[in-house]
Amino acid sequence: MNLIVASSNYAAVVRPLQVLVMAIAVLFFARVLRVASVEARPVDYVSTGRRRKSVELALEFIEPVERAKERIDVDNAVTIGRSSDCDLSLQDTYLSSRHARVANDNGDLSIEDLGSTNGTYVNQELVKGRVHLERGDIVQVGGVLFEVVR
Repeated sequence: MNLIVASSNYAAVVRPLQVLVMAIAVLFFARVLRVASVEARPVDYVSTGRRRKSVELALEFIEPVERAKERIDVDNAVTIGRSSDCDLSLQDTYLSSRHARVANDNGDLSIEDLGSTNGTYVNQELVKGRVHLERGDIVQVGGVLFEVVR
């Protein structure tokens, strides 16, 4: 009789844990697939000719998902961080108060880290100094992902 009670208590504890582990595994693989699909997008290279103002580069949110496809035009420069003083203030725990600065140089975008704690990444490479951005580049500041778009 005690054996039956013990096994039912075991099942009552282990079963929810199994479901939780499976849910976490599914979420992990969904995230991996999302990043892989973004990284696998073809990049259309732009000719070296002069760009018209209507086709300037911009940033487009990839994550957080609730802001996906939202476009951030960079007229002159945009400071990104948690501080309300930033041009683009985002509430992300991995962002520094003044995390990064994106600048527009006659239609070309560049990014520089402003001494953030967690760093700024372009195509999964840590930014050191000022880095030129191309269409299709993936920019990560804290837990926020952007794609450079036209």
